[in-house]
Amino acid sequence: MRIARFTTGGDPRFALVEGEPGSEELVVISGDPIYTPVQPTGERVRLDDAVRLLAPVIPRSKIVGVGRNYADHAAEHGVEVPTQPLLFLKPNTSVIGPDDPIVLPDWSEHVEHEAELAIVIGKVTKDVPVERALDHVFGYTVANDVTARDIQRSDAQWTRAKGFDGSCPVGPWIVPGLDVDDLRVQARVNGEQRQDGRTSQMVFDAAYLVSYVSGVFTLLPGDLILTGTPAGVGPIVHRDVVEVEIEEIGVLRNPVLRRA
Repeated sequence: MRIARFTTGGDPRFALVEGEPGSEELVVISGDPIYTPVQPTGERVRLDDAVRLLAPVIPRSKIVGVGRNYADHAAEHGVEVPTQPLLFLKPNTSVIGPDDPIVLPDWSEHVEHEAELAIVIGKVTKDVPVERALDHVFGYTVANDVTARDIQRSDAQWTRAKGFDGSCPVGPWIVPGLDVDDLRVQARVNGEQRQDGRTSQMVFDAAYLVSYVSGVFTLLPGDLILTGTPAGVGPIVHRDVVEVEIEEIGVLRNPVLRRA
């Protein structure tokens, strides 16, 4: 099952996604599926130019990022793999959806892509043990933890480097009930592959992260956990097109824009 959030010009709605790539159809459902049972309305909409996919979730509370969760990514930056998950926060104002432009901030000269699996929390979660952690997950989606790398290196904290508006593209939809132990994670810029890893390479897996994070913060429905990025991160510049793809979920595509 794939769950999308979309608009045809009016208020955002949710739908189940059916069909193969290039011929998808949206089966409209009532309400927000994180909070209410999935109930089709009977309306079907073809996924074409008249439909705009939105970020499938806008966290009401927070986005929790996990740094250096792939050993090869830590190595490419010359830093150690942490012994415990390295956490940071991104505000919900950083979220954009498929095909929305990543607007480069005028105070950074070096912005990079980071392809990541995102966990979507489905219920209030606090101090959950690892063996029950995935029971609190609604599903999974694709994220790009866009990072102003020069600012990350110059600032004592990562807030400005990773929290600016548009720094968290998410989509194209949510897939509940997915086994994420070994999925391919890729990033392409203008069609050229930059990142190619697998979730099996994560230092801390999804269940451990949900459990660990819930010991620090109370997680609320719709909160996101970004699970880290494999090696191959690199710069993005004006007029680039970034695609982040995760096996069995889909492709998240965003153009890059620097305003004059």
